[in-house]
Amino acid sequence: MMLRINSKVLVTSLFVLLFSLTGFSQQATLTIHEDPKLASLLQTKKELEKENRLAVGYTVQLYYGELNQANQILKKYRSTFSDWPASLEYETPNYKVWAGNFASRIEAERALIQIQQKFSSAFILKPDRKK
Repeated sequence: MMLRINSKVLVTSLFVLLFSLTGFSQQATLTIHEDPKLASLLQTKKELEKENRLAVGYTVQLYYGELNQANQILKKYRSTFSDWPASLEYETPNYKVWAGNFASRIEAERALIQIQQKFSSAFILKPDRKK
């Protein structure tokens, strides 16, 4: 009698197990309709992130003064360093030469060590970029 109960429990358990495996399985197909402008928007965002223009970070200032000297400093920097982009910024009545745009202070300090070998007056700056 005990054997008959155990076999009934075993058969019932197997039946429930097989039923639950087939009864709850699901299959689906996912279709994504993407706007064609999304690819160009993502590419633009990648370019802006590469230049770190989406966030306010740190930069290294190489020069502050008149336009002719600023252009000379910018040209000298670009011929020496290619790792970090440089830009010419205008603040009435002077021009600034900025190198790099770093997300953290430590990145800016690492770059500053290398840059100061050629531009001894360079220093780290956290600009207020509300353009």
